[in-house]
Amino acid sequence: MTTIFKKIIEREIPADIVYEDDLCIAFRDVQPQAPVHVLLIPKKQICSIADLSEEDQSLAGHLLLVVGKLAKELGLDGGFRLVANTGSDGGQTVDHLHFHLLGGRPHQWPPG
Repeated sequence: MTTIFKKIIEREIPADIVYEDDLCIAFRDVQPQAPVHVLLIPKKQICSIADLSEEDQSLAGHLLLVVGKLAKELGLDGGFRLVANTGSDGGQTVDHLHFHLLGGRPHQWPPG
């Protein structure tokens, strides 16, 4: 199944890309929920965090390191929120693993 994220990776649809390497790509969310709202996705199609396997351990670590790098580059010195919705009850709407990097404003708890 081809997701919207796969189409962004393949450059079939445009995106405001802020980071890319051979393992992942990050781009601005088209419906931002914070002043900074970036989506980080692996280029390997993995449905969700629940679908990560032992062979994805290095990739998962790489994604988290990229989050830290992006947060610094985007000036999120005061902090940020990292969200990975998983499954329908978790609010996942695209079946491709992705992290929401949100910042630029204070966040409340619980999130909702």
